[in-house]
Amino acid sequence: MIRLSKEEGKTISFFEKYLTLWVGLCIVIGIIISQLIPGISDAINALQIGGISVPIGICLFLMMYPAMLNLQASELKKLGKNPKPIILTLISNWIVAPFVGLLMARIFLPGHQDLILAIILLSSSPCTAMVLVWGSMAKGNQEQNVVNTSLNTITIIFLYVPMVSFLTGIQNIALDWVLLLISLFFFIGLPLLVGLVSKRLLIRFKGEDWFNTTYRPIVGKISTVALLSTLIILFSMNGAVLINNPENLVLVSIPLLVGFAIVVGYNIVITKLFKMKYQEAIITVIIGSSSHFEIAIATAITMSIAYPLAALGTTMGLFWEVPIMLGIVYLGLYLKKRGFWKSDEIESIIVEKQ
Repeated sequence: MIRLSKEEGKTISFFEKYLTLWVGLCIVIGIIISQLIPGISDAINALQIGGISVPIGICLFLMMYPAMLNLQASELKKLGKNPKPIILTLISNWIVAPFVGLLMARIFLPGHQDLILAIILLSSSPCTAMVLVWGSMAKGNQEQNVVNTSLNTITIIFLYVPMVSFLTGIQNIALDWVLLLISLFFFIGLPLLVGLVSKRLLIRFKGEDWFNTTYRPIVGKISTVALLSTLIILFSMNGAVLINNPENLVLVSIPLLVGFAIVVGYNIVITKLFKMKYQEAIITVIIGSSSHFEIAIATAITMSIAYPLAALGTTMGLFWEVPIMLGIVYLGLYLKKRGFWKSDEIESIIVEKQ
């Protein structure tokens, strides 16, 4: 039986619900700072180690670390219990979403290599964090949710760089392999390692209940502050670029939204064709359609010298993530009432009690 922490079982908070608004506010603040302090970009870039900005690196680590605490290796033992929804989600995350993203980018963004890179980075990064909240809101199978997010955390380590390299190769976008590997290590591998070690130590000395109900909510708030701080720093460094090219954020949003619609539609149809129950189907749709915008932003920032607009483009994934995922939750509940998926009320009661 899976035990949900308060963080995983809660409904979305006021702050999370209006995350799109806070993102927009941070963008405005960053642009204003860039105009009030013209030399801020040079000052931030001067604080570098190995080509990575120290202030941004710290923010990105704090942004990624809490997501890695979601890994529950013990839950991976349950992969054979009901593999169908897990397999369908992996196919959506690592085959359907990346290639749909590339196709949409090629259709809507010809000649905009920076923005195409942003779409590739977003579509190649399956979510591992907020889907726990969305799944709870949609009354989905949270055991499947935890298994899938844990598996995504592992697969990202091995598949993210190869997938990004393959898709950028198709698009003839030249990437620095060293920077890509540095990004993988510092913004995925290191937070995962620290997450695993700190989780084990804290549970051993403070107990699992304290870890889930006290520690994780605290670092979750730190992660949000780090995320918004990263946006302010990012747009303060690139405010002039955005002011001169404001249409770029609109341009990158078009393939992003169309791609989301296609992937969500695919997942809804495929779960129907495979006759899945609602509790499993909605989790497959949610995880199979979401993206890990933190990883995309972190990777794009490391590539900012060669592709300065890529990092700004990935922020649109963050901007649209909350309204889109909320829309999927409400759509799922509506389709459930309409009897679109198979229903199992007994299973639903058991899941809710757990």
